[in-house]
Amino acid sequence: MLRPGTFALTAMLAGLTAVGPLTTDMYLPSLPDIARQLGASTAEVQLTLSVYLIGFAIGQLFYGPISDRHGRRPVLLAALTLYCAATIVCALATSIEMLIVARGVQAIGGSGGIVLARAIVRDLYSGARAGRELSLIAMVMALAPVIAPVIGGAMETAFGWRSIFFALVGTGIAGVGTVWLLLPETLAARATEGVSLSSMLASYRVVARKKAFLAYLGLGAASYAGLFAWISGASFVLQSLYGLSPFDFGVAFALGSLGYMAGSALSARLAGPVGLDGVIGIGGCFLAAGGLCMIFAVALGLTSAASMIVPVAIYLAGLGMVLPHSIAGALTPFPERAGAASSLFGFVQQCAGALCGAAVGWSLGANAWPLAVAVAAMGGATLLIWILTRRIRGAAAKP
Repeated sequence: MLRPGTFALTAMLAGLTAVGPLTTDMYLPSLPDIARQLGASTAEVQLTLSVYLIGFAIGQLFYGPISDRHGRRPVLLAALTLYCAATIVCALATSIEMLIVARGVQAIGGSGGIVLARAIVRDLYSGARAGRELSLIAMVMALAPVIAPVIGGAMETAFGWRSIFFALVGTGIAGVGTVWLLLPETLAARATEGVSLSSMLASYRVVARKKAFLAYLGLGAASYAGLFAWISGASFVLQSLYGLSPFDFGVAFALGSLGYMAGSALSARLAGPVGLDGVIGIGGCFLAAGGLCMIFAVALGLTSAASMIVPVAIYLAGLGMVLPHSIAGALTPFPERAGAASSLFGFVQQCAGALCGAAVGWSLGANAWPLAVAVAAMGGATLLIWILTRRIRGAAAKP
């Protein structure tokens, strides 16, 4: 079993949180091909992404409270098993409707990894130390959106879109084996009440009554929504409007994702000297700047893929700073309800991403304006929330 405080445990938790980005980003280069092979419209194929995000959000509501009662490890094993089963159905889908339903179930299983990884971090750490740990996890996890679209584009070109889902089945099976053999139980004191709808709602009410939690939640949800505006629109903008091949799209998407890795690395370094709130403020400036740069690129009529990739790299660098520290700030006051706090945070964050991504997907047409406006709006909203809620967060940080 891995020991707390070791990089090996951090890397394992990063791998668990990477299940979501892998499952989302790896098949992005295949969206146009899935539409052709299954006889689906662009909006219907976009629904495979939106349904995944909704399922990912709904699943997170349950894993936290259940794991507060029954432990992190058994709940995580159950979630990964469900993920593997649904992913097999995705690979064998014969219609767009079958793929959409399977993606929803796949998301419910996959959501367990990120909820329980956050809860495990809170079991072991708090405050700025938790923020640093989550930043390190984000830095390792950031490899997923960098390599996933490149691998997905290559597999799409060589073997077709179904091969991507079979590869994800292998990833899920590896996750089950790793958790079974190496992950210790980190929950020190289990919740005494049984798991029921009323007990879960009671836990969520306790968490949601804290104003500082809501402030951090707003920061995390707004910044994350901009990411899914990009994920939802990138494939069609860069391939259909800017003419990139599936493989070239994968490379371009990966280059933009390097911004998230850089932001996460910077976040981990700044956590000590600048503090949790300072890192979020710097990240908010990056988010707003990236969104504005994308607006200018579209307004000037630039048609190079770089005109999209550079602004989104700036945005994602900001996300790498804002997201880990907003999660740490939100979970720190709830050592006894870390699972519930992680679930509620993840649910709202994922719903924001799903709604923003769906809006972009449905409004895309002959230009990239819907994508640029959504990214800029979410970047600006994050910075504004940080400015307006400083007093609330500052009061909560005082002993």
